[in-house]
Amino acid sequence: MNPKKGILLLAMAGLLALGAEGCASRAVYVRTAPPPARTEVRPARLFANAVWIAGYWRWNGRSYVWASGRWVKPKKGKTWVAGHWKKTRRGHVWVKGHWR
Repeated sequence: MNPKKGILLLAMAGLLALGAEGCASRAVYVRTAPPPARTEVRPARLFANAVWIAGYWRWNGRSYVWASGRWVKPKKGKTWVAGHWKKTRRGHVWVKGHWR
């Protein structure tokens, strides 16, 4: 195999290995603050022990778009830590919610 083709194939495989999660984890800084959170009406729980993940404003590259809250299955022994917008010198950045 041509060495240049081998290097190209290896680079492409590395990019594929990153997958969507690797690309989505880059911090995006937004100059304007998000609007105040909306008051949501929680629908009935779909199953016992469901945990409510509150809605939030997400940045789509041009403006803030509301992402509605949802019920999720809890992780055993874990507590949900809500995501939030953090103000920094570079702008506002989304800190993703996670289980702790």
